Amino acid sequence: MNENYKKAPNILTDKDLDYLKDIFGWNHTAYKNEMEALNYIEDKSVSEMINEATKLFNENMKVILNIAKDEENGK
Repeated sequence: MNENYKKAPNILTDKDLDYLKDIFGWNHTAYKNEMEALNYIEDKSVSEMINEATKLFNENMKVILNIAKDEENGK
C-alpha cells in the first residue's frame, strides 16, 4: 500500500500526542507555580510580569487543547 500525497494528511500520531501532553504539562505546572507566586510577591512590576507569564501559559494550554479537540473531531 504505497500512497503518495501532494499534501501531508492532517493527523496526529501517538508521538505527536505524547509531545503535546508534555508541552501541556510544562505549561500547566508553570501556570500553577506562577499563580501561587503571585500570592507572595509585593513588587508591582514583578507581579505584572508574572501575570503576563500566566496569561501566556494559559494561552498555550488553550492552543494545545484546541489541537486535541480538532483531532478528536476529525478536523
